[in-house]
Amino acid sequence: MNVQPRFFAPLARLLHWLMALMIIAMLFIGAGMAASVSERHEWLIHLHKPLGIAILALVVVRLVVRFSTRQPPLPADLPVWQVLAAKASHVLLYALMLVLPLLGWAMISAAGDPVMLSRSVQLPALVGANAPLFALLRKAHGYLAYLLFLTVLLHLAAALFHGLIRRDGVLQSMTGTKD
Repeated sequence: MNVQPRFFAPLARLLHWLMALMIIAMLFIGAGMAASVSERHEWLIHLHKPLGIAILALVVVRLVVRFSTRQPPLPADLPVWQVLAAKASHVLLYALMLVLPLLGWAMISAAGDPVMLSRSVQLPALVGANAPLFALLRKAHGYLAYLLFLTVLLHLAAALFHGLIRRDGVLQSMTGTKD
């Protein structure tokens, strides 16, 4: 008998909530970096880089978990456009969680700066120093960060819609709580 799970696997739920906190923190850190040229700017950069690499590593783990475990199905009565929107938004979230850290890493490399995770841990450059490429990557990183912020807000709105209005178990499948 092939019974569909009601909840996401515990590791999937842990990674989801951990990464949600990390991504929200990253968005605020990034906004603080863009708005500050004070001493705080350097401090925020030193938070932003390792957090971005941690997100990159965790999204790879998360993808492995996602493809190696079964997920609860969406409600059978969900309109087709909402099913498509859910699937598209998840693909977009995963793509952004992969691309944004890589863009940031490449951007720092293109600036000719070392990609330091700590005082003693340096990542290899992804590209050589190149000012026009740096400018392009910086712009792309910023625009995609805005897209991530918008996508996270839509994801949150959809979760609240399912949890508070439809009460169809979608939100509970990720919180691990009973109805």
